[in-house]
Amino acid sequence: MARTEPAGTPLGDGFHLYDTTLRDGAQREGVSYSVADKLAVARHLDALGVGFVEGGWPGALPKDTEFFARAAAGELDLRHAALVAFGATRRAGTTAARDPQVRALLDSGAPVVTLVAKADRRHIERALRTTPAENCAMVADTVSFLRGEGRRVFVDAEHFFDGYAADPDTALRVLEAAISAGADVAVLCDTNGGMLPLGIAEVVTEVAARTGFRLGIHCQDDTGCAVANSVAAVQAGASHVQCTANGYGERAGNADLFAVAGNLVMKLGMPVLPDGALGELTRTSHALAEIANIAPDGHQAYVGTSAFAHKAGLHASAIKVDPELYNHMNPVDVGNGQRVLVTEMAGRASVELKGTELGLDLAGHPEAVSSVVATVKEREARGWSFEAADASLELLMRSAMGAADGSAGDAERPLFALESYRVITEHRADGAVVAEATVKIVVDGERLIATQEGNGPVNALDAALRAALTPSRPWLSHVELSDYKVRILTRGTDAVTRVLVESTDRADSWTTVGVHGNVVEASWLALVDALAYAALRSVDERAAPVAAAR
Repeated sequence: MARTEPAGTPLGDGFHLYDTTLRDGAQREGVSYSVADKLAVARHLDALGVGFVEGGWPGALPKDTEFFARAAAGELDLRHAALVAFGATRRAGTTAARDPQVRALLDSGAPVVTLVAKADRRHIERALRTTPAENCAMVADTVSFLRGEGRRVFVDAEHFFDGYAADPDTALRVLEAAISAGADVAVLCDTNGGMLPLGIAEVVTEVAARTGFRLGIHCQDDTGCAVANSVAAVQAGASHVQCTANGYGERAGNADLFAVAGNLVMKLGMPVLPDGALGELTRTSHALAEIANIAPDGHQAYVGTSAFAHKAGLHASAIKVDPELYNHMNPVDVGNGQRVLVTEMAGRASVELKGTELGLDLAGHPEAVSSVVATVKEREARGWSFEAADASLELLMRSAMGAADGSAGDAERPLFALESYRVITEHRADGAVVAEATVKIVVDGERLIATQEGNGPVNALDAALRAALTPSRPWLSHVELSDYKVRILTRGTDAVTRVLVESTDRADSWTTVGVHGNVVEASWLALVDALAYAALRSVDERAAPVAAAR
């Protein structure tokens, strides 16, 4: 196998950033893309600037066949990416021209075809039940046929690393069959995901030196090393890397497209995305998570909401001097942002930075900063958590600022004065369970009483409070409770409970927190903060902001 160019030198075009979310990523447990979903995913990946988008396996899966048909009919206008059809080499004992699965690849209309080929002798003999010689003939015949039909061909050498360790000659013969027949790239697949970075680098370097072929890499994440393995392969000479959005895939998943792209661009200086596209990394990640109906991973590298979040006071003190001291890069470069979390670990710098993040200038209010630090530490010792409840934290900061300068400022005038509330839960003879809540409050000097039913005590309490407030605060009709989370902090029926309430006014959302030994009172505290924060956002109330009634 004579080497035609130095190891690692791309043959033909430049570096390939290749996405297989729509095939390999769709094999993740719980993911099921509709054809419309697949088209939407492809559009997002194309807009990001990914070079190759693998659409699926036409002929094997009806949805994938329909996807390629609709793409060919004009529903997918790709500007950056080439569409790829995935499939297998011809079966043993026939020819590529006569194999219906190979014909389906041509019928897809995709300009690029990726073929999977066994590169492990054990799989060839036990799974395919054929010989290494016939396996190589299957590879060469299929590649040659597709190339003759005008298709560009990549070959995924399945189980390559395991096969190379067991029988290197057979694994290399598969690569030779593919490249000699006209394949552009031989992709080395860590199909079982058992490799580590140094092992990947060693094999890629050795194979590149022995063959001179253009090599690609495809890594599963079973050792938690798929991203590191992919980057190690690139550093060792691979010029084609296959990934999936957010690391979706079978078992533990695949190499995460966004972490791999971030590392290649930010750490290795490789322009694998178009100019300006890196700033779309975070948005694209979250958009694709939404389509997959999977909550974004907040701790995901580069694009997670916590990727540049700082909790320790020591970190915040340094970041206040220079953000680069505790960030490995500027989060804005990947469309993300820095966040400071205020918890019992927070110091003055954390509170000041968080205030700036929330649009409040606490630097000129040292007494307010001291008050907030003390209050947060005291409350978190009792089970409160402000790192997930920015709205409650902002109200606390505004209250402290108003108290510090002696003004009835932003957070000093309560939305209402509470006289009392009562909640009753009734289990009726027909099995129905209904909650009824009554609230007695004073609004603008007027005593108001409202009673409402709900499917639970918190729902009824929320409805009663809104019924009393909405006539004088019409903006409340646009505020909805969108999520409600309860966590028991101590054991027993008398346990302390923490409640997080997420609210929305259709333009934005915010989270508030309440803690108490009584779950209804904890919910009440969080609900009141939610409405107080809504008042801050409302046009009608902006001239006279308000705070939570405690």
